[in-house]
Amino acid sequence: MNVATVARRCYVSPTFIDFESLRLSERLSISSSAGNRCLKFTGQSHRRLSFFRPIMATDESISSRSSDSSGETQQIINGKQENIVWHNCSITKSDREELINQKGCVIWITGLSGSGKSSLACALSRALHNRGKLSYVLDGDNVRHGLNSDLSFKAEDRAENIRRVGEVAKLFADAGIICIASLISPYRRERAACRALLPEGDFIEVFMDVPLHVCEARDPKGLYKRARAGIIKGFTGVDDPYEPPLNCEIVLQYNEDQSSSSSSSSLSEMAEIVVSYLDKNGYLKTS
Repeated sequence: MNVATVARRCYVSPTFIDFESLRLSERLSISSSAGNRCLKFTGQSHRRLSFFRPIMATDESISSRSSDSSGETQQIINGKQENIVWHNCSITKSDREELINQKGCVIWITGLSGSGKSSLACALSRALHNRGKLSYVLDGDNVRHGLNSDLSFKAEDRAENIRRVGEVAKLFADAGIICIASLISPYRRERAACRALLPEGDFIEVFMDVPLHVCEARDPKGLYKRARAGIIKGFTGVDDPYEPPLNCEIVLQYNEDQSSSSSSSSLSEMAEIVVSYLDKNGYLKTS
């Protein structure tokens, strides 16, 4: 297949290009020479091409079979190739954990919009950082700016959003990092699927048990107001259900009595509850 055919069969999503700084049609040219065909970008040489995201193949370029580098054809079933084998590395998760003196895990913070998931995630990351522990936050909104920017808020896309975050969180945990995922993740089945990706005990579910009326009163992003007005459809807590965890590791309950000594209302106190759980269960050290 020559380069012109490839160019005709590939589609670059307009959302992936900065049209103000560059017009693809003006800078893309196809040139060929004896025994050599290539794509050339014309224009100012100092411009970097980092604005390009991966090219998305159209239906025309997808077939039920594909060829590998050796020319052999592999059958594709349900989007997965047969005859693929996991390649093990001599450096293991335990080696990586020993290097940074902590154990990798996933802290999955779930709850209604406005319950304080993202705020807790950042407070927890700060608390761990102060202890010299490496963590990373996968925020539900933030991942939709990049990794999941191609997903909508339809039911099937929301499920895929959670699946992808679960897979990425698994990789962070395998690297020895304490991964903090903060998503509404309203359905038990999807959260259970993410839990099943990790070894027993490495998925720590934290439920932000805050009543709907409190979350709606907070409404930091104005989403409840828009949902009540019918502007947003399928909004969790308004016209879509939230299934609270039945057997999560940690429950952080909203307490209206801010002066109560047992209240876990403040972010720092809630973060310390999670840190204490990690410490008690050996995730903050390897020995």
